[in-house]
Amino acid sequence: MSATGRRESVVVAAEQLRYACVLDWSMKLGLVVLAAGFLAYVSGILPAQVPLADLPRLWGLPAADYLRVTGMSGGWSWLAMLGTGDALSLAGLALLAGASVPCLLALLPAFAARRDWAYFSIALLLAGVLVLAASGLPGWHG
Repeated sequence: MSATGRRESVVVAAEQLRYACVLDWSMKLGLVVLAAGFLAYVSGILPAQVPLADLPRLWGLPAADYLRVTGMSGGWSWLAMLGTGDALSLAGLALLAGASVPCLLALLPAFAARRDWAYFSIALLLAGVLVLAASGLPGWHG
């Protein structure tokens, strides 16, 4: 409501609603996968690459040392271990971290339909940069 007590209407662009809807579903999917992976990990329903009892000892190690001690590989190698509870938890984190990519891609048809090539290009390039940053290719990660 405004200061005068009158109800103000807010106009939300269709693209904002589409982005929000895809983000909502992406976030929910990521949280479900994360929770399922965590429960499978701590309950022992799925085997673990790194035993839960070892985590307190390993958690403070630098990433390179953690990988060496656990025998894990870096980058996207966790995808090959999705049958383990700890890797399934990582999948949930990856879905949450990458949730903006499907949101941006969902905007492309609307931008193309109205021939808004500037916004189309920006959304496509931004999605591409996010995918490249997550890829682990040299020069695209920290």
